[in-house]
Amino acid sequence: MASQNFTPPLPSNYVDAIRESTKELREAQNIQVTDDAVKRLLFSPSFIQTFRRVSNNHGLHFPLKFPSILSELNFLSVLCLLNFASGYRVPLHEQTGRGAWDNIRALVFGMYLSSATGQGDLLTAKGMRTITPQQIAELMSVKIYVERSHETLPGVTVGELGGHVYDLVKLISTTLNETGEILERSGMPDFGSFVLRSLTSKRSGGSDVTVDDILKDLACAFPAFRDMAVVDGRPVYCFKKALFFIHALTLRFGSSSPPPFSLPDTAKVPVFTDNVLPSLLIHLGVLDLSGAKDAALRSIFPDAANDTQVNTLLAVPKDTPGIGTAVVPGIMPRTTLPKDGPVVTSDQAYILRAAAVDACEKIVEHAHRLDETSLSDGQKWIKDIKLPELDVWLWAVAKDRSDYRELGRFVLRDTVFF
Repeated sequence: MASQNFTPPLPSNYVDAIRESTKELREAQNIQVTDDAVKRLLFSPSFIQTFRRVSNNHGLHFPLKFPSILSELNFLSVLCLLNFASGYRVPLHEQTGRGAWDNIRALVFGMYLSSATGQGDLLTAKGMRTITPQQIAELMSVKIYVERSHETLPGVTVGELGGHVYDLVKLISTTLNETGEILERSGMPDFGSFVLRSLTSKRSGGSDVTVDDILKDLACAFPAFRDMAVVDGRPVYCFKKALFFIHALTLRFGSSSPPPFSLPDTAKVPVFTDNVLPSLLIHLGVLDLSGAKDAALRSIFPDAANDTQVNTLLAVPKDTPGIGTAVVPGIMPRTTLPKDGPVVTSDQAYILRAAAVDACEKIVEHAHRLDETSLSDGQKWIKDIKLPELDVWLWAVAKDRSDYRELGRFVLRDTVFF
């Protein structure tokens, strides 16, 4: 396979490039998504009984009172910029009891609150450019020192910077520093101002802003949003964080009447592919890796090929704790730490993430083709599911059921894309 150091050129049409490149890579890697597997998921008790309950649980409710629309826009912009760290889920749980998303939210909360108390505005371009790993560690309440035995003094230990959480803190600081520097060079006081300009700029022909317009603005300006690679000689485009960000803007500000600025329609955008979506689609029998071109992927989750296991997961156990009200991210108490799933290469991660994007396209297409007359009254809503809703369901249901929370998720560290 090609080295992860190779990157393709930015596309001309972003959404089309995502759909086309992910489909082509899935097919080239011989990862199967059959109609039978899709139908089994759509009509499973798990899907039918949880989809409408958890598919709005997007984790974008913030207990903060913002002084202005621009302040909130800037907060959301930085949060979505830092929406990664999935590969550090276990070490973060070990230190904080929270997963990646909730730790990133806590960090950005801390950055906002420290700015509000006169300790220097960390959410400005200058604050982002100058923030240090030590400040980030303090805001996250994590330890970035590891102990080791002294070379010459028996029984004496010394602390030194290191460990997985330190690696993550460095990734966060590098991302913030780089983005802040770009914003300053562009004359922007903060990230929210850049996004506001993107949303309100006049487009060719005077048309309203589109998803493609914002994707282009983000990817052209900021390396942290260039979620793309060349895998086995094929370009693949995912742009997970950017797509999530654009949808988050629509969710947060689109309900205002009128909205404070022009917003694109995100009802049909591709899913925001990370490590959760493909891992869960494998466990639920939708993604079939048994004939994958990369032989190492065929056994990445050995139990996923077991029909009995898949059917058990697609059922709804009576003792499932989440069947009442939806679990709020970061609130569900955990008695045991999660376990790391299989560690993959960058190319393998792109293969699996691409397969998940195309699988979700096929799931929604299959749902929309269903004959309404063949559906019961309790199933007719399936015909109207949307890609962003499916994305949130996969992400949220993975936290909602105790057995789903125990399912392995593949791990890729040292990435700022998911």
